[in-house]
Amino acid sequence: MSFSKAIKIAASMPVLFLVSCASTSVISENNSSDLNKNPADLLVYGGSILTMAGDQPAFVEALLIHDGVIQFAGNLNEAKKIAPHAKKLNIHNKTVIPGIIDAHSHVNSVGMQQTVANLYAPPDGQVTDIPSLLAELKKWAKANPEFVQATSGWIIGNGYDDAQLKENRHPTADDLDQVSTDQPVLILHQSGHLASVNHKALEILKITASTKNPDGGVIRRVQGSNTPNGVLEESVVIQAMLMAFKTVPAEVMEKMALKAIQTYMANGYTTVQEGRADHGTSELWQSLAARSKLPIDVVSYPDVSSEQAYMLQNGSSKTYANHFRIGGVKISLDGSPQGKTAWLTQPYLIPPEGLPKTYRGYPAFPKQETVQNLINLAFQNNWQILAHANGDAAIDQYLTVIEKASKTYPEKDRRNVIIHAQTMREDQLDKAQKLQLIPSFFSLHTYYWGDWHVQQTLGEPRASRISPTGSALKRGMIFTEHHDAPVIPPKSMMTLDATVNRVTRSGKLLGADQRVSPYIALKSMTDWAAYQYFEEDKKGTLSAGKLGDFVILSDNPMTIEHSKLKDIQILATYKEGKLVYERP
Repeated sequence: MSFSKAIKIAASMPVLFLVSCASTSVISENNSSDLNKNPADLLVYGGSILTMAGDQPAFVEALLIHDGVIQFAGNLNEAKKIAPHAKKLNIHNKTVIPGIIDAHSHVNSVGMQQTVANLYAPPDGQVTDIPSLLAELKKWAKANPEFVQATSGWIIGNGYDDAQLKENRHPTADDLDQVSTDQPVLILHQSGHLASVNHKALEILKITASTKNPDGGVIRRVQGSNTPNGVLEESVVIQAMLMAFKTVPAEVMEKMALKAIQTYMANGYTTVQEGRADHGTSELWQSLAARSKLPIDVVSYPDVSSEQAYMLQNGSSKTYANHFRIGGVKISLDGSPQGKTAWLTQPYLIPPEGLPKTYRGYPAFPKQETVQNLINLAFQNNWQILAHANGDAAIDQYLTVIEKASKTYPEKDRRNVIIHAQTMREDQLDKAQKLQLIPSFFSLHTYYWGDWHVQQTLGEPRASRISPTGSALKRGMIFTEHHDAPVIPPKSMMTLDATVNRVTRSGKLLGADQRVSPYIALKSMTDWAAYQYFEEDKKGTLSAGKLGDFVILSDNPMTIEHSKLKDIQILATYKEGKLVYERP
């Protein structure tokens, strides 16, 4: 029976007794007579309802939801007395958790990823070498003539990973010329920080042997010459993407955006993030919201370096308008460790081809003063800051400018975030804690690139400390977890699994001391993520007074074997008491 059909007004069925059930109701938070005057719309019961409130797992027998808000969480018999005529949702011995909150990703780009050629390696795609990559591009171009026409002829793919290609290298312009020499070809690296293009694309982008590297970017060259080889890094990638998508009609962009929303809901997300947005993307979401097309909450963080005028005009807000708000600003301080563009204090284990053994990556902003001015601007306007900082040198830079800004401007509850924080050292965690910063970790790196980090980028012991959740927990720090989609598809249960298990593709345990329990991992995706968004009074736990955002899971994360966490299925997603996704 489907869960939508399970909502019925018939008499309720007996509920299994839950050993850890919190039988004490939260009726004290409300006046019982008020509850009876406004009977709840929905009664959820019949399985394990994990509230995520408190330091230890706590379960209740029933939830009552009225007008999108949880009125009661507690004993089933008490719930029936309060609202005897509520619709009944029997979860049939499944598990309910709060709606999952996306601590960081790029939701609009997920729509792009699902529209262009899928160049991911298994388990997310079928590309294993350069020939299979080229075949996938050709197949996609043939099957999607309308989209190719919308981009004025660009053939686009997303998600290739040189770490997973048999050749262990980036495809070059020569390789991509095998797809087409008449049409531009652009493929985005899975990290989002690198890309490869063919010679036609280089021509359109006006990149030649005489083109200099821009600030915060690199044009890779044929070894021993200045001739571009087709591989682009960082800021040059952004220029190429803007060129490829500049003619795509608004209706196509809207279709991609809404397709992305469906994907997030299918993974249990009820709040999602548009990280490092430009003004056009923010306006897209605002337009969809104004037309009541957003079934879940979208929070946008425009780029503080390129969208200052937009932010000064619009500002940020903690209040949603039809499920959309601008939450603050994003700044990117370096690249990606798997792409070897993250800014480290110690050299990469094996540098990119043609670079010296002392290579440590590079900053997005070569001048410290530039970063300080951008952070100061955010402090002046009380904009929450999300800073992309993978390498420990980039983290040092962020800590330094935050500390200086904090001394200059009045102390406020800012909840500024370190996005990824991949190579964060112990001393940096101490300093971040003093500065009240929230690290948002990317523990899925342990699965997707853990082996690569050991063998190619960091080596031991640095690789074992990727996303140091265990170290943060020992300090009592709140942290969050994310997937950075479309870098990795927004798979919530894989995020949970990686945070708990830290097992690489090859089965290696990477950093046993950095593992945390399933409950703490879920905290980072619900309760603590709500805190990161200043929404802990409305989201994150299944408690009276909070929104009726919840997810029905096939299995209980607290009791299933840790190795099977990734196999848990999202059966249904509810936003404010309304079904927004149901597994077919």
